Amino acid sequence: MAFQNTIKEKLVFSGVGLHSGKTITMTVRPAEAGTGIVFHRVDLSPPVSIEAIAANVVNTRLSTTIGKDGAAVSTIEHLMAALFGTGIDNAHVDIDGQEVPIMDGSAGPFVAALREAGTKVLSRPRKYMVVTKAVTVLDGDKKITIIPSRYFRISFDMRFNHPVVNNQFKSMKFSADTFAAEYASARTFGFLAEVETLKANGLARGGSLENAVVIGDDGILNEEGLRFADEFVRHKILDSTGDLYLAGYRIIGHVKAFKSGHDLNHKMVTELLAKKDCWKLVDQTEIEDSEVSFPLSELIWSEA
Repeated sequence: MAFQNTIKEKLVFSGVGLHSGKTITMTVRPAEAGTGIVFHRVDLSPPVSIEAIAANVVNTRLSTTIGKDGAAVSTIEHLMAALFGTGIDNAHVDIDGQEVPIMDGSAGPFVAALREAGTKVLSRPRKYMVVTKAVTVLDGDKKITIIPSRYFRISFDMRFNHPVVNNQFKSMKFSADTFAAEYASARTFGFLAEVETLKANGLARGGSLENAVVIGDDGILNEEGLRFADEFVRHKILDSTGDLYLAGYRIIGHVKAFKSGHDLNHKMVTELLAKKDCWKLVDQTEIEDSEVSFPLSELIWSEA
């Protein structure tokens, strides 16, 4: 993991947008080292390119939206989580609409296709954002903190005043295999009581039992039930993984979230980037640094 990666061959995805309800085709293709993740609205003339970085986030209502020069791409968090989870640092994403296809409501289809396609190692070292001092962001009773750690970990405390969802807690110490097996397939969820309001406001037009877990007053409406007993909080961790990747680097630190969502995740990334005394960029050639004196391979992948 000392060097940057890109996808080995291009992949094409097609599906409905969760909020727009429109059919969208999206192509993920290789990119050179240092490119990062860049979305291209190829349906526009001329096409508009939007870098997937925190500075380009324009909306965080119900999903994460990036925009530039009057163009936007929404619901990027599942794809961003999949790219992070499969080790992709650089990729071009050509998309013919304003929203990433929702697929089955999770990052699972993206992760499966990306893992099958494989990765190509590039010649430039990968830099990690290593947190050295704690950073906290508050919004009412919601809170997100990141503290120094030898690993990338997300601990999420989810609270809902609903008999079906209620409270759930989960902590993920990241590894590619753990993410793929235990988090990538966790689906987005919503409450039946809110669906009509969302649709009246131009949202959730593509939502269905095929791409979301729908929660009624007394239970889950999906006939197949849940994929995990705690699927809701696993999806929150999935979303957080994608949102945090908008830092532009892979973070090494322990993220502790309480009732967080896309908005607070974005505020955390923005605050972290602004507080440059709370982190440092480190690559494999800098492991002798006094504050990061352990191999990056151990730092990221060891389960000890």
